[in-house]
Amino acid sequence: MRRNFLFAAAVLTLSLLVAVLTQIRRPLPVPLTPEITGQVEYCLTCHADLPVISPSHPVEAFGCVLCHGGERLALDADLAHSTLRGAQNPSDLAVVEASCGGENCHSGSALQQRDHIQRVMTSIQATYAGAIANMRFTFGAQHDLIALMGIFAVQAQAGQPVSRGVSQLQAFDPQKEKSPALQAFGENCLKCHVSANPLPGEAYARFTGCAACHSPRPQLASDGSTVPVHRLTTAIAYSQCNTCHNRGNYDLRSMIFQARTDVPADRLHDYYQPIAQFTRCEWTLDCIDCHTRQEAMGDGFLYSSKKDIQYIRCSTCHGTLDELPKVYTITSQDDLALRLAFLNPVVDLKVGDQILMTGKGEPLWNIRSLPDGTYELFGKEKGQRFVFRAVKGSHCQQKADQQDSKYCHACHAVER
Repeated sequence: MRRNFLFAAAVLTLSLLVAVLTQIRRPLPVPLTPEITGQVEYCLTCHADLPVISPSHPVEAFGCVLCHGGERLALDADLAHSTLRGAQNPSDLAVVEASCGGENCHSGSALQQRDHIQRVMTSIQATYAGAIANMRFTFGAQHDLIALMGIFAVQAQAGQPVSRGVSQLQAFDPQKEKSPALQAFGENCLKCHVSANPLPGEAYARFTGCAACHSPRPQLASDGSTVPVHRLTTAIAYSQCNTCHNRGNYDLRSMIFQARTDVPADRLHDYYQPIAQFTRCEWTLDCIDCHTRQEAMGDGFLYSSKKDIQYIRCSTCHGTLDELPKVYTITSQDDLALRLAFLNPVVDLKVGDQILMTGKGEPLWNIRSLPDGTYELFGKEKGQRFVFRAVKGSHCQQKADQQDSKYCHACHAVER
């Protein structure tokens, strides 16, 4: 009896000792009460060393749980992470509405330029509708190139232009296709839309969802896994776009991806594939310096290919022989151009500045008109400054009906 008592006492003492040591080793809770939610959370107890994700998402205002989910009062890591949205990426399109949505965030009014999620979900980047339409047409599954299917089913916003011919997309199911080539396409080639996990290798490393573009490319660990990057940015380098757009091509005979075999040694050769022809500005600048928000993220409508939504031309910035590029003057502190410049402060933009705008009225906020008739452009990725002139008054011999870049390439192409 006495032996049993001593054994029980020893077990109890050991248990108490373990509990005390565990409590001592556990860090003291670090509370945070975000301004938006007003609810205390303890995430900073373990994650205090994380950098602020972006100037527009200060942790004091947003906290962590609003975007990431998780158990806000838990101090045990497994319990705290048990209800995270999207694991390390709450911007994945499967959970983005819960993480980034809301009328005051990224699924709000189009008039207030807050409809980011709606626009992305209808974009070519998300639907992959152009590639799917081209493949189905090639192998006889549809009679023209008008998109019928996307990665997921989706409807266009109200007011879709009738001329586009696409009001909704059905979900593409490769297993329902009769052609073996289309089945192979579905199995091997759906790797570049923003819902897909990327191909293996550092050259293709990216996240899914919004972070595919807006988070810097992740580094790969020795086991091939991605190292988290706690940052959102609008300063998107061309190399980020390259993870999908410039790493090779799919072989239509085998439906296997064929990676680039050349080894670019500089930006000039890395920017475009070897067959491409382009002007100096097209490789000196970054993709986001020319392609607008609506071109890249979508405008809420559905399109059958990227050429249907892409409308920026050389003349957007350089004008024509008869007309200067379109400009407008910033008159309000609430101007969209100033909001965009705040997110990516490469230019000291202010009320009264005259900037370029597109034919659709989108502000080219990083291009400012100067008093001497020239224009200055600030690269959105690194902030480098370029000065250029308009075509009007120059010796250019362009024709009014020849405004595509291929006509400019005839005289201005870079020799490699």
